[in-house]
Parts: sequence; structure tokens; C-alpha cells
Amino acid sequence: MAKLEDKLTEMLEPAVEALGFELVGVEYVRAGKHSILRVFIEHENGISVDDCADVSYQVSAILDVEDPISNEYNLEVSSAGMDRPLFKEKHFEQAVGEIVQIRLTMPMDNRRNFKGPLLSCDNGMVSIEVDGQQFQLAVANIEKANVVPTFD
Repeated sequence: MAKLEDKLTEMLEPAVEALGFELVGVEYVRAGKHSILRVFIEHENGISVDDCADVSYQVSAILDVEDPISNEYNLEVSSAGMDRPLFKEKHFEQAVGEIVQIRLTMPMDNRRNFKGPLLSCDNGMVSIEVDGQQFQLAVANIEKANVVPTFD
């Protein structure tokens, strides 16, 4: 996770938790005037539009005071959803057995993209099977990861 996302997570997590939600993660997509700050939240009873509005109101107030992002951006607050992003090691542990898509910051074996069943997550390393081959990837080297929804 980039330093800005780390800083934002640290800044916003207490407020989101105080509202009774888990801050799954923060994603900042840089695109000039059309940049987006995405805040993903979860709750054991699910997430409603009103929940997103409440968190958005609180997060906006913090961002207005702290002003951690100097350029324009749009704030989006949403549930992690079926294709939930994986930010923390505990998220990877919870996704063991699921099909995941992972993009690395630095290539490994001349590739950055991996998609397949997540076999394990231990001591900062994830194990994924891609086309019958097993790969060990460092969580610290993962730029982006998501669960791939499957429909039976």
C-alpha cells in the first residue's frame, strides 16, 4: 500500500470504527481533476446507503480539517462488495480458498498479474496457484488484490 493510503487509513480508521464499521481499506486513484478517494467499509449486518452517507459525512469532515490530499478528488464510500479488495494480511487469511486476482508492485518471474485460488497466507506471504503452478508472493509487494466473485 502506498504511503498516502497508509496515512489516510491511519487517519480515518478511528472515526469509521467509532461509527461501528470496519475500515476495510482506502484506495486513491490519481487522475488529475478526476482523482478518486475510495473508502471501503464493512459491517457484520451489511452496509446500507445510509451507512455510506454517515461514514462519508464523518470522513469528509476529517479530510477537510487535515487536508492530506492537495489536489481535487471525489470521495466514494462503499461496501467492500463481492469483489472485495484485500488490503491487509488478515483479509488474505479470510480469503483462503477463494479465487483472487493479484497485481504486484514489482514483477516476480517476469509477471505482475496472478489469478487463481488462494492457498494460504502465513508470515507476510501468500500462496496462490496459477495454471497448476504455485507462487509465493510477499504481501508487502502486492499493489492491488481482489476476490473474484464466483457464481454457482
